Amino acid sequence: MEPDRLRAIVSAARAGSDQAYREILANFGPRLYGFFYRATRSSHDAEDLLGELMLRLVRRLPDYDEQGRFEPWLFSIAANLVRDRIRRAQVRPTAVSLDAETGSGSALAETLADVDRPVEAGLIRAEVMEDLDRALQRLEPEARSMVLLRHFGQMSFREIAEVFQCPVGTVLAKVHRSLRALRASLERTHGREE
Repeated sequence: MEPDRLRAIVSAARAGSDQAYREILANFGPRLYGFFYRATRSSHDAEDLLGELMLRLVRRLPDYDEQGRFEPWLFSIAANLVRDRIRRAQVRPTAVSLDAETGSGSALAETLADVDRPVEAGLIRAEVMEDLDRALQRLEPEARSMVLLRHFGQMSFREIAEVFQCPVGTVLAKVHRSLRALRASLERTHGREE
């Protein structure tokens, strides 16, 4: 979104325009949902967090400094919501429903029933995604959030640095180390594919 257009939308939202809030959600909602979904591994939690973020946006937008950058400010709220949710969550096993969506957007049952593809391919993909989720959960919370913001929130390293109020080099180093750890974990689990 063009910076001037974004400033106009934010100003309209601060003035109480419902249409401006809808436009903010239309522009940032898919990326925020992707970030929440990857962080929680639950579409229900992702939707819940997106709703909670919109409520916080309504409450906190009057305090937003228009000289700042809106996107990092918005994603810092999102990162804090995820951090709070993870902190409150109890460790519990994750049940997988046959109606749950796979990484390709189709239900697991549909993936398993797909006759054009061997059943093993869908099962292997689901297993790899579960292993990736477990490896992500082993990362320190701040590094995990940085990786998720980069790859699922589609934020630049500079924007992530603004969210975490740290140097860009710190973000680069943490994301690089985290990706290397994720790769090593998946290679240990599944063996190196040559």
